[in-house]
Amino acid sequence: MKSVSTPDVLISEVGPRDGLQSVARTMPTAAKFAWIDGLHAAGLREIEVASFVPPKLLPQMADASDVVRHAVALSGWTVMALVPNVKGAEAAIDAGVHKVTIPVSASAAHSLANVRRTREQMVDEVRAIVALRNARAPGVGVEVGISTAFGCTLQGEVPADEVVWLAAQVADAGADEVGLSDTTGMANPAQVRRLFHRVRAEIGERTGAAHMHNTRGLGLANCLAAWDVGVRTFDASLGGLGGCPYAPGASGNVVTEDLVFMFEAMGVATGIDLEKLIAARAPLQAGLPGESIYGMTPEAGLPRDFVPATRDVHG
Repeated sequence: MKSVSTPDVLISEVGPRDGLQSVARTMPTAAKFAWIDGLHAAGLREIEVASFVPPKLLPQMADASDVVRHAVALSGWTVMALVPNVKGAEAAIDAGVHKVTIPVSASAAHSLANVRRTREQMVDEVRAIVALRNARAPGVGVEVGISTAFGCTLQGEVPADEVVWLAAQVADAGADEVGLSDTTGMANPAQVRRLFHRVRAEIGERTGAAHMHNTRGLGLANCLAAWDVGVRTFDASLGGLGGCPYAPGASGNVVTEDLVFMFEAMGVATGIDLEKLIAARAPLQAGLPGESIYGMTPEAGLPRDFVPATRDVHG
């Protein structure tokens, strides 16, 4: 077993942002704090806690600044927020985030529908956010998540050549990391291997996280495929919170509990205490009573005599 000081992968919890903005109800701020505290206690080392967008568009995120301030007061992890533009980045930096993540769609159709900008305009936005970061908060990381990298419900196929082109564009604009997102759950393991391999060949070590969805049941398989080709950061959501509007009843995000179990069972240390992670479902359910959450590992329980790769979350 390995100590927490030498984890093999980084599991980035996105439930408080991606999950909460995907459900209709708004979790009370105090409940968000309790949930985030539970995730921190489990040993998560990176968390995406909010989205800095106009409250009229996403009332679920109206308390973004308060949530960031609460999260950054907890030591030992990286707190990040999604920002679609410079204005959002300014607010996130003012709140004290450690990293901002910018959604840039590989699908021309999805880009216009999601952020009302072309892909080229979003590359310019990335450049402007990097300039803001450099001027005001040099220590803040800038990550780009290339959404709809594996297919788009609006456009259909998204050519791999365009994904690789876009990754090069945002890297040239100054992004520290560039991840690939299976926004609509269309990816398969062979495609994941091919695309991450091509992006890494193009932009090297700036190739970032795999953000996979479980819409068609391939979430863990796609994460394992990404691991096979060198990806070491994975986004996931506790309880798979978020759903998928294109497949009612299906889990949207990969379930954090199942992903951590897979890696720990493989001997790949995550630095996360599985029992405490499963316990963090309680404040989530208390904050959103009746909301559907998922996860095979919490339902089945840990195997008898299970020995995780991570020995001790607190060293």
